[in-house]
Amino acid sequence: MPLTTWLRGTPGGRPALVAAFTGWNDAGDAASGALAWLAARWETSDLATLDPEPFYDFADTRPQLQLNDDGTRSLIWPSNDLLAATIPGVETADGDDTEVALLVGTEPQLKWRTFSQQIVEMARRLDSPMVVTVGALLADVPHTRPTPIYGSSDNPAVAEQLGLTPSAYEGPTGIVGVLHNACSRAGLHTASLWAAVPGYASEIPSPKASLALIRRLGTLLDISPETSELEEMAESYERHVSELAAQADETSDYIAQLESAYDQQAEESDEMDDMSSTDPDELVHQIEQFLRDQPT
Repeated sequence: MPLTTWLRGTPGGRPALVAAFTGWNDAGDAASGALAWLAARWETSDLATLDPEPFYDFADTRPQLQLNDDGTRSLIWPSNDLLAATIPGVETADGDDTEVALLVGTEPQLKWRTFSQQIVEMARRLDSPMVVTVGALLADVPHTRPTPIYGSSDNPAVAEQLGLTPSAYEGPTGIVGVLHNACSRAGLHTASLWAAVPGYASEIPSPKASLALIRRLGTLLDISPETSELEEMAESYERHVSELAAQADETSDYIAQLESAYDQQAEESDEMDDMSSTDPDELVHQIEQFLRDQPT
């Protein structure tokens, strides 16, 4: 029995495959939230789905019972669904309107190599020019400043072409790292975008980080998603976190220290915008430490 079920014919247009996985590489639900936001506002259709049976320990990642309108119950299993996305106002060179394929998934516990190979085969079948992953991590950054985005590619030529940083990370990794390795071995171009989410707001979904990921993804893929509603949500998030922080003097003092450090670095660079996209040194350190702290 095939592990990937294709639900419709393969679209033309050679869409880029963009993937996000819930789990530890999705701090503040920022990465999965970014793709969910795009999927809800673009026209999408189901392309393919992965069978969850081989990849999950269901005692750890449990299926969910859902009560339907007619009183019956449905069982919702952890999913990895590939969607074909039609972007309003965008048409590819061959007339096909599928510009991006979105994979919204759940990090598996089992058979990571097999899991990654399924996604490689998806990219091959789509003839994708690039596989892009988006993620988010907890870091020492203030919620009141632009969200830092770290971009990297395993291919130095691709990194230089797209203005990304060649990856030099060594250490423990998650499904994103395994997937990038599988894509590289298969000869596929890859890129990875990470948003930094304030560690003191780890339990609060961050539309601000989702917004930053979408903007950087737009630059990467040369698209311009409409984000005015998400911008309002990001402003509300910032106000909400500020109100919560004001209730604890230690948190307020800590945030003030982070703001001071951020502003000093911005003043030294004299380009605030660069901090959110092209000044990854400190964030690289945060990412490496974050990955090393994960259980092996």
